Amino acid sequence: MLRLLKKTLAVCLIGLGFGILLVILLPFTGWLFLVGIIVILVGIGWLCC
Repeated sequence: MLRLLKKTLAVCLIGLGFGILLVILLPFTGWLFLVGIIVILVGIGWLCC
C-alpha cells in the first residue's frame, strides 16, 4: 500500500514538473524552468526508490 502511494506521488510530481515546464512556453524567466526540472528529477528519484 505504501509503495503504491509512493509511486502515485512520484508520478504526480513528474506531471507537475511537466506542467511547470509547459508554462515556460509563456513569457517567463529561467527560475520557473529550474523549478520544473527539479520537480521532475525529484519525482523520478522517488519512483526509482
